[in-house]
Amino acid sequence: GKPFDMNRIDETVKLGSTEIWEVSGEMMRHPIHIHGVHFDVLTRGGGQPDVLDQGPRDTVLVKEPVELLIRFDQPAKSAPFMYHCHILEHEDNGMMGQFSVA
Repeated sequence: GKPFDMNRIDETVKLGSTEIWEVSGEMMRHPIHIHGVHFDVLTRGGGQPDVLDQGPRDTVLVKEPVELLIRFDQPAKSAPFMYHCHILEHEDNGMMGQFSVA
């Protein structure tokens, strides 16, 4: 990924829309957190999600590809929302971005 830049919007989504995002960690597990939304885990590694993936969440542990069903019901009014790995060193090395909801 790209180094984080507060002046860059990485994604723009429509308020009220529902999207499927795929995230993965590939080399190691990453706790991925998305601000301003709750999501459901649709698939993990192409198959059924784990029992621990059930229910709405805002953070998911990923290594293999994971599909997330996200509904964007909350506008990003004063500032964009962020998505990032919860491992601080990874945030600083391309695992952090911003998205607007409008």
